[in-house]
Amino acid sequence: MIELENVAYTYGGGELLSDISVRLAPGSFHFLTGPSGAGKTTLLKLCYGALLATSGAVKVFDTDMRYLDRDQMAMMRRRIGVVHQDCRFLDHLPVSENVAMPLISSGRDLSQEMGNLKELMTWVGLSNRADALPPELSGGERQRAALARAVIMSPDVVIADEPTGNVDWEMSQRLLQLLVELNRMGKTVLIASHDLALIRAAKSQVQARVLRIANRRLQLAGADL
Repeated sequence: MIELENVAYTYGGGELLSDISVRLAPGSFHFLTGPSGAGKTTLLKLCYGALLATSGAVKVFDTDMRYLDRDQMAMMRRRIGVVHQDCRFLDHLPVSENVAMPLISSGRDLSQEMGNLKELMTWVGLSNRADALPPELSGGERQRAALARAVIMSPDVVIADEPTGNVDWEMSQRLLQLLVELNRMGKTVLIASHDLALIRAAKSQVQARVLRIANRRLQLAGADL
C-alpha cells in the first residue's frame, strides 16, 4: 500500500530523516510517535506526496512517486485522505460545502452526491451543523469536519496528523472511534500522535503498530506502549 525504502529527507542543508524503511500493508493501523520536531509531519508528507524524498524510494499503490507526472500524482492523492493538523477551511462557506470540496474539485456533480454527503455528516456527528460556518465550530467539530472531508472520496488510506492535539479526552476518544471504524472498513490508517494514552486506548481496540522517530530514524516501539 505505502512503502518507504531507505528514505532520507534533507532540508536547509540538514538531514531531518535518515534511512527510513517501513511498509504499511492494506488494512493496517499505524501510529507514528516521537518528540516534537522529530519529523513526524515530514514523514507523513512523504507518504502522500506533499514532499519528495531526497534519496530512497517512496512507493504508493506499487508505484514509485519519483516517476509520477502531475496528473498521475493528483490521481494518486485522491486515494489518500489527509487530516491536517491545522484544519483549514473556507470560512465563507458552510461546513457541508467545505466537507464536499474534494468532490467539487474532482468535477463530480454535487447534486448526485448529496445522499452520501448527508450520510457522512451524520457519521461524524455534524448533521445539525451542516449549515454552520467554520468559525462557529468548536475544536472537536472542526476536527470531525476535517475527517469527513478527508474520507469523502472513499480513500484507501487515511493519514491524520495529530488529529486529537487540540481537543479534550472525551473528544479524542470520539475521533479515535471514527478512525477505528474506518480501519474496520478496510482502510489503512496512519496517525501521528504524541498522546501515549490515546495510543494505548487504540491498541485495546485494534491491532495497532506503533512506530517511533528518534534521532532521524524510525523504529518499532516497544510492547509497553
